[in-house]
Amino acid sequence: MSDIQLGIYPLHYEQVTDPTFLCQHIYPNMQRNYYWSDNFSPEYYIAQAQAGFIAVTDIYEGCELLLPEIQYSYALLHYNNLHSSRKVGKLLDRGVELTVTSNIDAVCAKIRSYHKNCWLTPVYQATLNATKNVEADFQIVAAYIEEEGEMIAGEVGYIIGESYTSLSGFSSRQKRFRNYGTAQLVLLAHFLHEHGIDFWNLGQSYMPYKFALGAVQYEREAFLKQWFEHTR
Repeated sequence: MSDIQLGIYPLHYEQVTDPTFLCQHIYPNMQRNYYWSDNFSPEYYIAQAQAGFIAVTDIYEGCELLLPEIQYSYALLHYNNLHSSRKVGKLLDRGVELTVTSNIDAVCAKIRSYHKNCWLTPVYQATLNATKNVEADFQIVAAYIEEEGEMIAGEVGYIIGESYTSLSGFSSRQKRFRNYGTAQLVLLAHFLHEHGIDFWNLGQSYMPYKFALGAVQYEREAFLKQWFEHTR
């Protein structure tokens, strides 16, 4: 029988800010990816993000928990690999514009209306807002496209050092706005490149659209090497 213990384990602030603990007990352990915390403080959130985790939320016994995940693999986009289809190119030629802002509330509301049982809850959103101006090298951002006075596609993420990490996004399901979601991604890639962000962490590596965009899969160890080169 396997001696692997299944479950989600607590991850405290003192642990997530201790490089020795992370390197000895978290990063090498390929039998675990999710951890939990009831600490929604901006300091904890920034610390787990800086350590390479990407956090979502869940409810356990009526209590909302933060679930930092140190993933088994990540999809990373380097801009020389960016792919853009002819249809997206036509949208860009029409002058479709991207707005990038630190005001995330409207985009978060759209994300919740788009995704059933969305993990980007009001509590999580409040934590993201609370991170503003806590540390100079951590910046929460929203990026979106509007057409006809309506928000058509957008996402929320954060910049740490020379990296950008996507958290969640949405795009209109209306047929007349097909390809706007991809156009938002392409425009955001251009924006990040122009503003000195060396690579884009797209998170989970199982979604085909990320590879259609030009992302490459990095296993955890290779990801962390890239991550710390660009965030410290």
